[in-house]
Amino acid sequence: MLNIFITGTNINIGKSFITAGLAATMQSLGYSTGVYNPVQIGPSGLNFLKKVDPYIKTYSSYPLNTQVMPQTIPLIAAELEGVFIDKNVIKKDYQTYSIENDCTIVECTGGLMTPIAQSFLMADMIRTLDLPTVIVISPNLDTVNHALLTINQAKTSGINVRGVIINNYPENAQDISIRSIPRLIEEYSDAKVLGMVKHFDELNKINPNDLITNILNGIDIESVFDVTISRLRVD
Repeated sequence: MLNIFITGTNINIGKSFITAGLAATMQSLGYSTGVYNPVQIGPSGLNFLKKVDPYIKTYSSYPLNTQVMPQTIPLIAAELEGVFIDKNVIKKDYQTYSIENDCTIVECTGGLMTPIAQSFLMADMIRTLDLPTVIVISPNLDTVNHALLTINQAKTSGINVRGVIINNYPENAQDISIRSIPRLIEEYSDAKVLGMVKHFDELNKINPNDLITNILNGIDIESVFDVTISRLRVD
């Protein structure tokens, strides 16, 4: 099974966008693909995923309907709804759900140190599910610092970092600090930059085929999922 966990350095960096793009791309390559969000806060990410490809299977153990902002910490969102999040339920649901797919992508709100439940951080969830992890970042002046901190925390937590994807990367970056981000991440950590996805101005109007094309052109899909994909090979 080609299963990965998508996390990020911060909120509002496009984890759901990258998740949707990767899922749609794998589906287009012939792999039955599902997206599992253990704690789904609000419908925005799910709605975007279904817009990109309505045939991608989705599942959440704890779909929270509270009227809080989507980036609310899962622990707090659950408390507001009086919901107890059980890590054993998440593990069981993931194991059951992932069997149905060739490829399962797991994504949840927040970063590695985000509380999911009492004494249960995002990093704990990743270890519980035993998944290789891809870190999504967005280029700005703090990116290298945040990326290196996240990579180091993942390593300390015993998490296998598959690599880094840079979202919203400007096509013709003029700022030397922005252009240096991929090199600095690889120079100061043992993580590989697996790709860069360009900025899209209007996500609500994005053409799914354009998204898949940009994912394929910008990201090393085979390295993300650690698989050789014959359809990507040119004889």
